[in-house]
Amino acid sequence: MAEPLLDIRGVSKSFGGVAANVDISFTVTAGEILGLIGPNGAGKSSLFNSIAGEVKPDQGSIRLDGTVISGLGPVACAARGIGRTFQVVRSFDSMTLLENVMVGSFLRHRNTGTAMAKALDVIGFCGLAARADVPAHDLTPPEKRRLEVARALATEPRLLLLDEILTGLTPTEAQAGVDLIRAVRARGVTIIMVEHVMEVLLPLIDRAVVLNLGRKLCEGTPQSVVRNPDVIRAYLGDRFVA
Repeated sequence: MAEPLLDIRGVSKSFGGVAANVDISFTVTAGEILGLIGPNGAGKSSLFNSIAGEVKPDQGSIRLDGTVISGLGPVACAARGIGRTFQVVRSFDSMTLLENVMVGSFLRHRNTGTAMAKALDVIGFCGLAARADVPAHDLTPPEKRRLEVARALATEPRLLLLDEILTGLTPTEAQAGVDLIRAVRARGVTIIMVEHVMEVLLPLIDRAVVLNLGRKLCEGTPQSVVRNPDVIRAYLGDRFVA
């Protein structure tokens, strides 16, 4: 059997005595879209931060392609192929959309012309070509979310962590976001998503890992997860019982 792209083994992390993640283990296969779901405070963002290298787990390990990356730091993890977006958009508002995306492309391309060409390609892929020269502070909220994706893609990741990029969008905007995520996967990028809009997420993902109170509650296909009584009680609610 082929080795998983991402292998999380026994990861635990506490902050000031509060356990954010407790003994979490799962793997992600190359080319997969995995949903990381659970109620607020379940530990999803903490786990994202550990995968992206922003925090070091207290216990356990995180491996990318068999190499331990836990504790390396965000720059080293990005260089090894992990890109991410943030739940709260972190654009450089005084810079144009193109300049923001070039920040990502400079990770791989030191030449300004090459970095710009890469950024323009990604901007076009994300449907933002007409807005390339617009200052980030003038972008609409949906455009700012796409900017987050474009900047992460400009780092040329193998694994992309998407943190609630569909939240707060209209149904039409959310469908456009789903189409973009599927196009990203078609380019060979593996994706882990944190998302609360279950009606949008469940048809999109291949598999789900459910967290609750910092622990893994269950994992499986979307169909099996929504039928799990523990998941219904902890998160989904009665509307998913049928």
